[in-house]
Amino acid sequence: MEQQWDDAADVVVIGFGGAGACAAIEAAEHGANVLAIDRYGGGGATAISGGIVYAGGGTPYQEQAGFDDTVDAMLDYLRLETGDVVSEATLRRFCADSVANLAWLESHGVPFEASLCPYKTSYPTNRHYLYYSGNELAPPYADKAAPAPRGHRVRGRGTSGKVLAARLLAAARRRGVRVSTQTAATDLVTDETGRVVGVACRRVPPGAARAMHRLLSRANRKLNIYFRPAGKLLDRPLRRIEDRYAVPYRVRARRGVVLAAGGFVFNRRMLAAHAPAYRAGSALGTIGDDGTGIRLGQRAGGGTGQMHRVSAWRFYNPPLALVEGVLVDRDGRRVCNEMLYGATVGDRIVNHHGGHAYLVVDQRILREARRQLPEQTLWFQRLQATYLFTVGHVKADSLEELARRAGIDAGGLRATLDAYNAAARAGERDAMGKDPDHVHPLARPPFYAFDCSLRTRRGYPCPMITLGGLTVDEESGAVTREDGTVVPGLYAAGRNAVGVCSESYVSGLSIADCVFSGRRAGRAVATAAGRPSA
Repeated sequence: MEQQWDDAADVVVIGFGGAGACAAIEAAEHGANVLAIDRYGGGGATAISGGIVYAGGGTPYQEQAGFDDTVDAMLDYLRLETGDVVSEATLRRFCADSVANLAWLESHGVPFEASLCPYKTSYPTNRHYLYYSGNELAPPYADKAAPAPRGHRVRGRGTSGKVLAARLLAAARRRGVRVSTQTAATDLVTDETGRVVGVACRRVPPGAARAMHRLLSRANRKLNIYFRPAGKLLDRPLRRIEDRYAVPYRVRARRGVVLAAGGFVFNRRMLAAHAPAYRAGSALGTIGDDGTGIRLGQRAGGGTGQMHRVSAWRFYNPPLALVEGVLVDRDGRRVCNEMLYGATVGDRIVNHHGGHAYLVVDQRILREARRQLPEQTLWFQRLQATYLFTVGHVKADSLEELARRAGIDAGGLRATLDAYNAAARAGERDAMGKDPDHVHPLARPPFYAFDCSLRTRRGYPCPMITLGGLTVDEESGAVTREDGTVVPGLYAAGRNAVGVCSESYVSGLSIADCVFSGRRAGRAVATAAGRPSA
């Protein structure tokens, strides 16, 4: 049996993105010999993310910005977002460990700073690295939990996930973690008792095919972020190289395997089976987010949870002026408080309004939004807003004509706007709880409607990620079966596992969960008793 293995390590980590890197570092720091494998070059979805870590309870950056956040305030808020997806004890531990986990990232070279964004935004510009990254300021959240900015953006220009991933990957290598890139896990190897003892893989060997695979995968990842149809053209050539040139590679895991291979948003079949309402959205991540890790865990006996939960992000802020508009569905009914975080807006659109919504603004709002555009946006946000302001809208001199052109019920839209304008003129509290500073009558024609529906539009896509995964023991991250018993030798982290982020999403919560669950799994597997070599 020993001769069947091509390599061996105490711990094998499948997927070398944010969760996988944290698991690998933690396992190495607890004395384990670690091998990480990645289908591409490492980094995963973390490397193309905004690099936001949701942290609170009194971080140094909150204190420097003048905020006195507490663990209890963070817990009160996250209870509203997460529901009962994890136990109260686990959620409290997540909040209580937040400051330490941020310090742990810093100890591995990840930079942060305390420059507070002075306005609500979906993602700050390069001048700001601390902001309100969720619904903290909006009712009912602000009524039940003391608000504080908890979105800690990694310091780096543009979308700074690339800095976060690079620092973590470098830290893993400094601690002796071996990395096998361009290596796809195809199966978990179990012994006669059902314990996971290794991983069967296929690895693209050195040579021209490997070089081409690396080049195509980098281009595919970049294109998928901004224009999936172009990225999709590279999917088949990548798979063709893997099918034709990859060779078997079997790795022995003496203590266990950690699954950290991302979600399943790029697996259209799984998406249709578990979350069919989201098929019209735009997948965000890498094509490695195809559910491989989840399916490997299932074949080993693991159960799953929250597979129906998908986070679809409908952002129209920045520029901030657009939140003064009114978001309605096809019947002209109000969808939600327009100040809510984009993932919450997306959830309301998909699950309560049939996937269709339209942001209605007037000339005053559009003019102010154009004025704010240069100051409040990074280039990709500016590109999207420019599309909306030029060709991505319908325009009319009356609400009735606007409704006809946009496909909205005219009577419903008129009734909604009349009620909204009357409340605005009377200075009354907005029915949806919107901040009074952003409630003004929509009365200055022409009027504009931006289509905020789920379906993908070339210049205004609705990006989404999956939130469900394998069920795990909340103390160790060990994968559990449907009856609650543990699959021995198998652990999961990040979007491969049900965790803090598996009910709803706010910016930074997924990466924070990757750190929390990755460290948990790495620590548990490293300190687990290994099986004797057979």
